[in-house]
Amino acid sequence: MNNILLLPKTILLSTFAQMNRIVVGLSGGVDSSVAAYLLKEQGHDLVALFMVNWHERVGNLTSACTWEEDALIAKMVAKKLKIPFHIVDLSKDYKKRVVDYMFAEYQAGRTPNPDVLCNREIKFDTFMAEAMKFDADFVATGHYCRKNEIVVNGETIYRLLAGKDPNKDQSYFLCQLNQAQLSKAMFPIGELLKPEVREIARQQKLPTAERKDSQGICFVGKVDLPTFLQQQLKVKIGNIIEVPEKFMARKKQIEVSEENYKKLCFPFPYKPWNGEIIGEHQGAHFYTVGQRKGLNIGGHKEPLFVIGTDVKRNIIYVGEGKEHPGLYRKGLFVSSENMHWIRPGLKMKGREKRDFDIRIRYRQPLEKGTIHLKEDGAYFIFEAEQRGITSGQFAAWYLGDELIGSGVIA
Repeated sequence: MNNILLLPKTILLSTFAQMNRIVVGLSGGVDSSVAAYLLKEQGHDLVALFMVNWHERVGNLTSACTWEEDALIAKMVAKKLKIPFHIVDLSKDYKKRVVDYMFAEYQAGRTPNPDVLCNREIKFDTFMAEAMKFDADFVATGHYCRKNEIVVNGETIYRLLAGKDPNKDQSYFLCQLNQAQLSKAMFPIGELLKPEVREIARQQKLPTAERKDSQGICFVGKVDLPTFLQQQLKVKIGNIIEVPEKFMARKKQIEVSEENYKKLCFPFPYKPWNGEIIGEHQGAHFYTVGQRKGLNIGGHKEPLFVIGTDVKRNIIYVGEGKEHPGLYRKGLFVSSENMHWIRPGLKMKGREKRDFDIRIRYRQPLEKGTIHLKEDGAYFIFEAEQRGITSGQFAAWYLGDELIGSGVIA
């Protein structure tokens, strides 16, 4: 580990040979702290900018730290590195563009990913605009991902690549970024492993060296989700219906063919008569496919899992056991308007089909699949059935370690 400081220095110099004015998004965590340190070592002109995105306390768990504590520690890091420190309040934009979106999606029976939205709408949009007020050339963050440039027909194209640390790769969270956003982005720790980042922080005696990573909703923190959602979504008592595994036999008989794409790629159309009422819930909009906690129903040999929700009828469908066939699907669908290509030049056209490595949630291993483009959107067919495909989440597709595009699962 003695040569650990030489590695990032070599990488940064090869990518950014000239010195730049860079605004670092300093969050109070170890990753952004080390990102700032590495850039400082290269002699860049740095400004630290801390963003406040959420003031509310409703639903926050008692162990969760506050933004005030984060800001104090971020300021300590900036002082240690001898760089200017500023705070910007983006809470109005965050509520409108991330939190309100969350409530609307849950109300509609979908499960959103606020971290993806936060990066697209706040960190690399509103926050980036604030950073540019400091005459910044780039905006740096502590994400575990990488960026490089290629020239295609005389045009500079920016590629978003997975981070070197397979356990911490955060490229998925940036799957909705565009070329303009990437052109100004820097990811100084993307070539490092998490233990290396910790070691750098310890060697430099940064205040964040031993600080735990943040958890929960981006900038809101770790919350009790039902309590948090009940700020706007009302409790609505409904039935929990258990669907027996034998009922799913006909689902297994569906062949993989173009004629059956819709049956394979959309949620199974459960009906109240498909099973037996075994309990009550507080509102179908509070639950998501694959969820185990919060059902509070005993008397089963194996745990119960949510396999489907119906917000119109206010019904939750559950199945017993983690291998219940209702938890698995062969494909998913993304509508045309929800398909996003990080590199527009790679956009699929017509009725094209193409093989990709696909991810449907953060830290899920990449899965082999084929995207079949049709008039109404894209049908994703996997080589193996996928567990817990969830409407409202993002599917992201890769070629090698490059993230090519993403879309909201229908």
